[in-house]
Amino acid sequence: MTLELFSCSYSYGRRKKAVLGDFSYRLPPGLTILLGPNGAGKSTLLKLAASVVRPDSGRISFGDVPSTSKSFRRAVAWMPQDIVPMPGLTAREYVAYVGWLKGMSRADAWRKARRALAQVELTDKSDSNTTNLSGGQLRRVGVAAALVHDARVLLLDEPTAGMDPHQRRVFRDLIHQLMGEVSVLMSTHDVADLAEEADHVTVLTEGRILHSGTTDTFLAHAPEGTAAGRVAEGAYTALLARQE
Repeated sequence: MTLELFSCSYSYGRRKKAVLGDFSYRLPPGLTILLGPNGAGKSTLLKLAASVVRPDSGRISFGDVPSTSKSFRRAVAWMPQDIVPMPGLTAREYVAYVGWLKGMSRADAWRKARRALAQVELTDKSDSNTTNLSGGQLRRVGVAAALVHDARVLLLDEPTAGMDPHQRRVFRDLIHQLMGEVSVLMSTHDVADLAEEADHVTVLTEGRILHSGTTDTFLAHAPEGTAAGRVAEGAYTALLARQE
């Protein structure tokens, strides 16, 4: 089963220009990195795909399951760009609450919240109030909340922002462990962030797809002679320059 958007349009207000217009996209299997400058429509695409907002026109589905159904929301997980602490809730309670909202029983949500926090190396913070967590720890709680209900698709908006190098490595390892079980669409501002380890790369600009293909076809856009450690950055810069 595949997550797809069909001819979707969306704007933040009737009189405002559409962020996405007549936009179609099919999420490939594996890990896809979503790149694009500020205002390109990355967060809007993720919100639409997660059924957090509804398109002004068009439709979204996971296989033959429409985005308006509870089954869709159970199958698709979304991690927003900003993880807001919830006063009074511990990290485990926060993750379990998200699982319950997704349709899990309270017992299952509580049990799987512990496992999800272990996956992101936050077991020692399970009983800590979310208001006492650092920014990087909160983002890992957000990743755990996306994992708790065994989703088939993960939509992650800047998941590694605020993480230190070790936490980023843990996150990379976790994503690779999940491959084969889920499809992941992850937006990032760090061009090199997982780009060379991803299966696919999609580049979005001004609400349209500039490139969507395998990582190899993306990296092939880098100018000849680009330094080995900057191939992803070179490819991204070259793509954006060609559309100006």
